[in-house]
Amino acid sequence: MSGIDASAIVALIPTLIGLWIIVSIPVYISAKIVTGGRAKFIQAIGATLLGPLTYAGVLFATTITLGSIAGAIATLPAVLLALIAWFWVYKVSFKTGWLAAIGIAILAVIVFITASFIISIAVIAIMPGTPPPTLPTPLQQV
Repeated sequence: MSGIDASAIVALIPTLIGLWIIVSIPVYISAKIVTGGRAKFIQAIGATLLGPLTYAGVLFATTITLGSIAGAIATLPAVLLALIAWFWVYKVSFKTGWLAAIGIAILAVIVFITASFIISIAVIAIMPGTPPPTLPTPLQQV
């Protein structure tokens, strides 16, 4: 049995923290827009950490609970409940209503995708040999 390389763990931790901060930026921008400037970056960082953890926990618990009763059909209600839980984290984190929390989540996705394309275009302009950005397969069919 091979052990886990300590240097890999040492490199992984700052990488994960950096990604966490980067992913928090679109949430922060979206929350600033939706809340009229009341959002703080620390709230976005907290929401970005707790949102996925809450989603995963609710999804797991609901799938196990409903799955034992209803079988595979329980997946859809489990996903919906998990999304509602994620929106609840945004609602509590940014001290806002349900519609604003949903708006923050949707706008954060739009901001993230837009920023990704802008960065990709800038990279292509700076390094001409870089392949162009591609959309995920379902979006390419639109």
